[in-house]
Amino acid sequence: MATLTRVTSAEFSYDGKQIVSGSHDKSVRVWDASTSAQLQQCDGHTDWVRSVGFSPDGKQIVSGSWDNSVRIWDASTGAQLQQFDGHSEWIRSVGFSPDGKQIVSGSDDQSVRVWDAFSGAQLHQLDCHTHSVAYVRFSPNGKQIVSGSWDKSVRIWDASTGAQLQQFDDHTYSVASVRFSSDGKQIVSGSHNKSMRVWDASTSAQLQQVNSHIHWVRSVELSPDGKQIVSSSHNGSVRVWNPSSSVLQQFDGHTDQATSVGSSTDGKQILSSSHGNSARVWDASNSAKVQQFDGYTQWITSGVSPNGKQIVSGSDDNSVGVWNDSSGAQLQQFDGYTDWVTSVVFSPDGKQIVSSSYDKSVRV
Repeated sequence: MATLTRVTSAEFSYDGKQIVSGSHDKSVRVWDASTSAQLQQCDGHTDWVRSVGFSPDGKQIVSGSWDNSVRIWDASTGAQLQQFDGHSEWIRSVGFSPDGKQIVSGSDDQSVRVWDAFSGAQLHQLDCHTHSVAYVRFSPNGKQIVSGSWDKSVRIWDASTGAQLQQFDDHTYSVASVRFSSDGKQIVSGSHNKSMRVWDASTSAQLQQVNSHIHWVRSVELSPDGKQIVSSSHNGSVRVWNPSSSVLQQFDGHTDQATSVGSSTDGKQILSSSHGNSARVWDASNSAKVQQFDGYTQWITSGVSPNGKQIVSGSDDNSVGVWNDSSGAQLQQFDGYTDWVTSVVFSPDGKQIVSSSYDKSVRV
């Protein structure tokens, strides 16, 4: 899959049969995941495409761009269905609601906006943030929206009215990541002030605070059952903790920035990758290192297969590797890239891998 310039975003459709990518060449492209044939090219953006995603039914695509617009495309024809031009600065985050009827977007213009995915009408403009909105997402039931901002706040909004329901102001630096719990009752946030916090989504009460990181938090993620939180930090540490009891596990071993974290589907293992050129699997119950993958000479990114039995990794040495989770053995290595591999992910059925690179290509 060749594009004209660097790929900024690539995602599978929900059925795993197609891939959508956004690029610095200003295009959105749809690919057949099994043949790598380009099915559609969606042209219209006039600057880099920063964020892309499929609708839940896979029939539409949403894209956000540094041309300040959000656009919806027909995934089967490539036709532009809607364009939303209300933002006045770069768009950093876009997403469909769980029912596919609405779009949420966050921008450097400090606003969160909600759009009707069918008519293109702007339903709400949420202007309370005082700095760039870094992350936006609908709640699992679609009734609320969470946003995290460089103004140090996390906010919850009523998706139907646009009213601000809650505001969490205890972070003392930019909020880098926010997530709803699986039941939508709690919010977890990570910040550049080295802390993670859990909040009651209905009352804004802070339920837990963890300040054990000694550098800013790069990412936070909830375990599949929503009972634990895994975090990674700029100093290479990976930690798991239980928001109800504050029981903390720490996984030490990375020697550079821990760039990504993820849980196995059963929540029993943690995968982390680092600029220290390794990927590691940890036992979430006792922090023991289960596996370490050192086959790379440069920074890596990684992911877990849906069944938790394999690891995929991408590296700045231009390769993609697949590893056996239980033995640590390398099963496959793919060497076709000519520049850094920036992201890797398994398809929903675990049979395919999509990867993107600074060599301007997306490959399956």
